Amino acid sequence: MIGLRIARRYARALLTIGKEDGQAETYKEELAGVVKLLEEQEELEMAISNPLYDAESRKKVLKLVVERLGLSKVMTSFLFLCFDKGRIQYLKDIYTYYEKLTDELANIVRADLVSAVRLPEESIARIRTALSEKTGKEVRMEVSVDPALGSVRTQLMSLKESLQRSENI
Repeated sequence: MIGLRIARRYARALLTIGKEDGQAETYKEELAGVVKLLEEQEELEMAISNPLYDAESRKKVLKLVVERLGLSKVMTSFLFLCFDKGRIQYLKDIYTYYEKLTDELANIVRADLVSAVRLPEESIARIRTALSEKTGKEVRMEVSVDPALGSVRTQLMSLKESLQRSENI
């Protein structure tokens, strides 16, 4: 709960700056890159956020990361602010909320489409268009296949047939 409040506060602050200087999308891309790097490199994430290591050493590691990624001055300042305030461990949550805020700003809505089998591109496009017309926003969909959905459907159909047979007796 506290993490969510922190994420909202920091994401909103970064968005305010992004709106003022017109760089909201740039900051989103930079923050996404940092979060992705930390997710892929757990040791690096621990070296930056683990309070068991002394703060000065952790800050040096963060400085190296910022330099190697060539981040903007605003993003650099933002990351060091998060570090100095003990909020660096909330970076992924901050990014998630920031992405939602920038999507709203750009009139974008995200959707997850999960099906039991791979859907044809035409079907996906029709669903995207219908959602876009319904919401009045650009729809960005993540499409995935979960074969377990098919087996759940089969189980439900079997249960339905079983119930219908028992009613007829």
